Amino acid sequence: MSDIRSGAPLLKVNDIHVYYGAIHAIKGISLEVYDNEIVTLIGANGAGKSTTLNTIAGLLHPRQGTVELNGANMNGVSASKMVSRGLSLCPEGRRIFQQMTVRENLEMGAYSRPVTEIDASLEDVFQRFPRLKEREKQIAGTLSGGEQQMLAMARALMSHPRLLMLDEPSMGLAPILVEQIFDIISELHEGGVTILLVEQNAQMALQVADRAYVMETGLITMQGPAEELLHNDAVQKAYLGS
Repeated sequence: MSDIRSGAPLLKVNDIHVYYGAIHAIKGISLEVYDNEIVTLIGANGAGKSTTLNTIAGLLHPRQGTVELNGANMNGVSASKMVSRGLSLCPEGRRIFQQMTVRENLEMGAYSRPVTEIDASLEDVFQRFPRLKEREKQIAGTLSGGEQQMLAMARALMSHPRLLMLDEPSMGLAPILVEQIFDIISELHEGGVTILLVEQNAQMALQVADRAYVMETGLITMQGPAEELLHNDAVQKAYLGS
């Protein structure tokens, strides 16, 4: 994909260090996401990818370094306020409200929006995810795994984010459903959504992204255009099974 960066980045992570108690989980990483990009973060289990997203989202706070969104320092801003500032996280494991209906889950995603705009937001996500429209009144816990992932993504979109963060959207899904989820990611991108993607399926992630960062044990060890990393020998050997 072509390099579309211009102007100031929408998201700028500056040398953040994150700890779990005494454990130094993120050891000074920096990354940027520009408007209308898909940027992917790949790496092995335990590399710190989800911790990075949770820190950007305000669920964790860096001991050093800064997270800037749209030029403003977000250190200390709560996760709920981050949503109001235009950032939405679709978490690992979906975390949908199992006992609530599809519609109720989506309405929860719009808590930061004016009540008068919720119906229009619902209409928008139902157009993007017609399967959810068919199951609007169904209890979310009875959906298939692929449908639950679509619901988690649609719920994240209900806040009209400028930046959508997706944490392992293909985890646990059959190959045909993985392809569907990545088709949706591409469609969202074409519709103007900026995306930061954490994904263990490095092949699919690098095929859909503009740029990529490789994480190992809390550090970023490589970065560059996704297409270049897709054909990088070290990346192929470590993450693409070739």
